[in-house]
Amino acid sequence: MIFYLSCTGNTRWAAQYLARRTADRAISITDIACDYNFTIAPDERLGFCFPVHGWRPSILFRNFISNLHIKGFNNNYCYALCTAGDNIGESMDLLTSDLSRIGIRPDSFCSLIMPESYLGLPFFNLDSEDKERLKIKQASVKLKVFADVVAEYRKGFEELDYGRWPRLNSRVLGGFFTKKLLSDAPFKVDASKCVHCGKCSEVCPTDNISYADDQVPEWNHDGKCISCFACYHYCPVRAIDYGNRTKGKGQYYFKRNNIK
Repeated sequence: MIFYLSCTGNTRWAAQYLARRTADRAISITDIACDYNFTIAPDERLGFCFPVHGWRPSILFRNFISNLHIKGFNNNYCYALCTAGDNIGESMDLLTSDLSRIGIRPDSFCSLIMPESYLGLPFFNLDSEDKERLKIKQASVKLKVFADVVAEYRKGFEELDYGRWPRLNSRVLGGFFTKKLLSDAPFKVDASKCVHCGKCSEVCPTDNISYADDQVPEWNHDGKCISCFACYHYCPVRAIDYGNRTKGKGQYYFKRNNIK
C-alpha cells in the first residue's frame, strides 16, 4: 500500500514506479473522499510518497496523515520517499514525527531532486530544459535503486538531500512559507486566452477551483490552496498567472517522454 500526493506529476511517477516494481497498490490521497481507515495485510509494505513544499512535507499530506488509521499494522515494513526541486531540509524528520503519532516508523528513506515547479516568489524560476532532463535522469537511477531496497524489505537505507541549512530552511523559511505564502489570492485568468477546458479545476489537489462550462474558472479562496501551481503548469494555453510573479515564466509538469 502506497499513499502519495502529487501536484505536477513528479511524485506520482515515483509512486507508480514503486507500485509496479513491488506489485503494491498506489493510492492518491486526493482520490480518498473522507474515510481514512485502511486495512493492511500482515506482510504488506507501507509507503508514503509526497512533495516537499517550503522545505516541509506538503501541508495537505501532513493533514492526511493526522487523520489516517491503518487496521492490522504490526511493524509492517514502511518507507518514505519525497520529491523536491532543490533540497528537502528537515522534511523527513517532520514526516517521521507525524507518523510516530499514529504508531508508525519508516524503515528506509529516499529523496529525489526533480525539476523546479514553484514560482510563487520573484526570484524563483524553472530549470532549463537541459537541467530538467539531467534531474529526471539522475532521479530515475536513484529511484530504481530505492525500488530494489523496498522490494527486498531492506531496512536502514537513507539517501536524503538535506541541503546546507536544513534546520533554518525547514523551521524558519518553511514556517514563513506555510503561514504567508499558501494563498490562491494572486491567481488570475486571462479571459481572452482561456479555452474553458476545465483542466485547472481537474488537476487542483484541493478542489479549490470552481469551473462551469464556458465560464472563466474561479478560485474559492477557502484557505485550502497549497500553492502547488498545478493549475498554472497544466493550463494548455498559458492563461493563468500568479499576479506578476509568473509573467514571462514557463511551465513544467512531469511527462513520461522526459525519461530517456
